Amino acid sequence: MQNLNNKVNSFFSNIDALAPLIFRFGIGIAFIIHGAKKFPLPPQGLIEYFGLSPMLASTVALSELLTGLVLIISGFIKNPFGNILTRLSGLNITILMITILVFAHKDWFFTTKLFTSEQIFLLIGGIYFLIKGNRA
Repeated sequence: MQNLNNKVNSFFSNIDALAPLIFRFGIGIAFIIHGAKKFPLPPQGLIEYFGLSPMLASTVALSELLTGLVLIISGFIKNPFGNILTRLSGLNITILMITILVFAHKDWFFTTKLFTSEQIFLLIGGIYFLIKGNRA
């Protein structure tokens, strides 16, 4: 068993650096898509469903789109600025997802629906990048 474990570890050690990059791209692309689906601005769906002002609804759409872009780009900036941008993206994702869960899906709390939804995984991803920054 130890020999198999060593071989598996050896194989994956060659591609270990790809794991956080794949995660970053997955979360970033998800946010880009969610934001882009709300165009053209102002997004009527947000205005009608949540009763948001056109300005706030547009801010949400732009925030999602830009957060996804910044999360991806900041992973390639290998200095403290990139680290701060990653953490800010994580913070914004966390705030957005908590807000979405509270206002749009409050009936999901403490149910299996919460833990089988895309939203919980985006929230977890946001918390991850908020905590880890570019040290991921």
